[in-house]
Amino acid sequence: MNLGSQCFEWAFMHNPMRDVGGGSFPDCVHFLGVGGAGVSGLARVLATRGIRVSGHDRATSAIFRALEELGLSLTLGESRAEYLPPDAQLVVRSVAVPEVDPQVLAARDRGLPVLKYGDALARVAPPGATLAVAGTHGKTISSWMLWHVLDGIGEALPAPVAGALIGGIDQRLRTNALPGSEGGFFCVEACEYDRTFLRLSPFGAIVTNVEEDHLDYYGDAASIRAAFANFVTRVSSDGLICLGRDVPEEVEHAAHAECWRLGREIDVQLVGETRGAFRMRLVGPGWATRPVQLSMPGHFNAGNAALAMALAIGSQARRSQVDPRDLLEGAAVGIERFRGVARRFESWGRVDGVDLVHDYAHHPTEVRVTLEAGLRSFPGVPVHVFFQPHQHSRTARFLEDFAESLRGAARVVVADVYGARSHIDGECFAGSPELVTALKLRGVDASYGGSVQESVPHLVDGLPRRAAVLVFGAGDIEEAREELCDQVARRASGGVPFR
Repeated sequence: MNLGSQCFEWAFMHNPMRDVGGGSFPDCVHFLGVGGAGVSGLARVLATRGIRVSGHDRATSAIFRALEELGLSLTLGESRAEYLPPDAQLVVRSVAVPEVDPQVLAARDRGLPVLKYGDALARVAPPGATLAVAGTHGKTISSWMLWHVLDGIGEALPAPVAGALIGGIDQRLRTNALPGSEGGFFCVEACEYDRTFLRLSPFGAIVTNVEEDHLDYYGDAASIRAAFANFVTRVSSDGLICLGRDVPEEVEHAAHAECWRLGREIDVQLVGETRGAFRMRLVGPGWATRPVQLSMPGHFNAGNAALAMALAIGSQARRSQVDPRDLLEGAAVGIERFRGVARRFESWGRVDGVDLVHDYAHHPTEVRVTLEAGLRSFPGVPVHVFFQPHQHSRTARFLEDFAESLRGAARVVVADVYGARSHIDGECFAGSPELVTALKLRGVDASYGGSVQESVPHLVDGLPRRAAVLVFGAGDIEEAREELCDQVARRASGGVPFR
């Protein structure tokens, strides 16, 4: 048993505890990195279940501000020991928060348990009812698709309302977490970083794909594949696993549960397209849905929707002992209600003929397929890219792949690398200027803009009258939204001619 677990057991014996999903928590929990995608959702779930939640983050964000609006006690800026509340009984830290953080050290000095996000997540996710979505790409969108399909099915049955803890804000629900009702499924985005997903014991799971990423943590592709293989062994043998087309066979062979693979037990029939968003039917073992219209563009989102619908239908049929065909209309209604996720092909609007779209893409594959979706969504319009690379180690490792992924853009402006985990990122061998050089060698109109703030006027200055701008990055580039929109508008109203 590690030190964190020992301290938690001490807290269990010496403080009143509340049952929450798969485990128990004391009355007062303090979160470090509370503005993070997953940590903020966990804070929200605990707060809705009656636990007093406090938190700290170094920088503000839309998620941080949303937690403030809930009335949570939050602090902002450089971490200081005195920010740890005197009544805190447990500290939960993001993996981006180091062990030497002043509040972590203060908690250790007090003898308080300090858990990583993944360990705390495992105490919220009920083992018999968790549906976990894993994969290198597509986790967030697939997780929210899964929740919406379950919601549609639940209304039709009826069944208990599903809960969710997902690393992105649903556009329709305006939240990244829902407590759900007792007895309902719980949808969890299961991240492979820090082997967080290996703390879970799901009833069912999705693996969208497995590629090289987080090599600062795993070291090589074989270790990544082994971790995903380990993950599927944690799925209940009575449950269901839905796999993307290209998931390695070694992952499937490790599973104890039944597996449905896209292109084998389940398949997609594309029957139409509107500005890059497909109309599709899902065909499963002995059943098929009616045609459904997706709201998110891209072939990859048709695959994400197929996996989400398949897991929801298959899991609910097993749990409720009903014929899957009785769940199909509810599933179709649910997926059609899904309107997307913040920072995933999120429209920032149209300003004087310039369409602005933001996407969290920060891996070469994500950049490539999202750029392709952008080209389909804005046919005949030059597509410019504003890119903030994420993590120095990832930028260095995938430099040539990023350059290839961006080749289809009319122009690329690259901002400084965002280094959220700089304390563990290791030595950097390449960054934004090197990426610009690699793009230019491929004939791409590319330039280095400096900081995000410095890059905005540089980007705007090169826009033609009619264009689309894809803003890529998983860091703080979303904070440029207002300034980017304002500068495009000022340029239009100030008499400066567009090219």
